[in-house]
Amino acid sequence: MGIVNVTPDSFSDGGRWATTDAAIAHGRELLADGADLVDIGGESTRPGATRPLLAEELDRVVPVIAALAADGACVSVDTMRAEVADAACRAGAQVVNDVSGGLADPGILAVAASYGVTYVAMHWRAHSDRMQQHAVYDGPGGVVGAVRSELADRMADAADAGIAPERLVLDPGLGFAKTAAQNWELLRGLDEIAGLGLPLLVGASRKSFLGSLLADGSGPRPVDGREHANVAVTTLLAESGVWGLRVHDVRASMDALRVVARLRPGQE
Repeated sequence: MGIVNVTPDSFSDGGRWATTDAAIAHGRELLADGADLVDIGGESTRPGATRPLLAEELDRVVPVIAALAADGACVSVDTMRAEVADAACRAGAQVVNDVSGGLADPGILAVAASYGVTYVAMHWRAHSDRMQQHAVYDGPGGVVGAVRSELADRMADAADAGIAPERLVLDPGLGFAKTAAQNWELLRGLDEIAGLGLPLLVGASRKSFLGSLLADGSGPRPVDGREHANVAVTTLLAESGVWGLRVHDVRASMDALRVVARLRPGQE
């Protein structure tokens, strides 16, 4: 899943693809590099971010989705709002990627069900301006047990709204109400999350826990220096059978996966 942030304030590339034409061009580039689908988002979910107005989010994403869908691309909309999901599906989106798992706007579940699109429910506890206050997992099983339990609740809500099980994907929500240590614990425990019986989407790309891992005397590694670490995570997760990997640099990840595939026995 190639990321297209049509925002001025995303943590990784805020402003680079903020215009409609730039975002469409970037989406086409990601597809040419090997993305199976492109994820179009008009709201930054970086820690501390404030929400755009509904009209702003619609103006950012709908024209981009319409253009890429007209090209024949498989397009995902990254939104927490039912109104945006509805407009995106009418414009041709085939996936609704909701980082709140239906908690921010429960109406989004009915929208996804009505269009019969794939719905991605992420583990989420609060909006970006306060989510890190909720990174407490003191119960049995720690962060892995809590994420599994809370995602099971999201599955139940999706089913109640009429979303077919074969149209549902789960995301453990790396970086959302999670410390760096909790992110690593969650990655090590993905098999337990997969035990819920649904495909998993994982988004580790350029996130701060990678910057913390690569820190030196001057502090965490800046965003633009984290790609090699992300490619390592992407490759390991792909080999483990994760359904989807949400990345900024599609070419780098695809290059690594081609190397791994070529080294398998029987490949010529």
